Amino acid sequence: MALQHAVSGERIALQRGEDDIANFTSIALIKTDHMELIRLVLPKDKPMPEHWVEGEMTLLCLEGEIVFQAHGRSTILKPNEMVYLAGGEPHAISANADAVGLMTILLHPGDNSGGPTRSANT
Repeated sequence: MALQHAVSGERIALQRGEDDIANFTSIALIKTDHMELIRLVLPKDKPMPEHWVEGEMTLLCLEGEIVFQAHGRSTILKPNEMVYLAGGEPHAISANADAVGLMTILLHPGDNSGGPTRSANT
């Protein structure tokens, strides 16, 4: 069954479920031709290896402590802090404490997926 994304004007709950951290339950909340919005669940022991996306992105920490690595440095994000990254920039994401973030990726015509799945080494 395909994931049902939110539609225009629909309320979106961002809180995580009780088992989200244990099961690494990240979910694409919205995906259009121009934007993808992802509730990203980051257990402290499951880092996302270096990768890149074609479009510009932001990552807002909602809960916990996120470590965002890009441009040769690490930035620690605590709740209500965010980071912006230009498209095509390699980055890695991990958590010092179980965390939840809200990631927005701007998609451009011709992008294949836009999601955070491309390795920086390819």
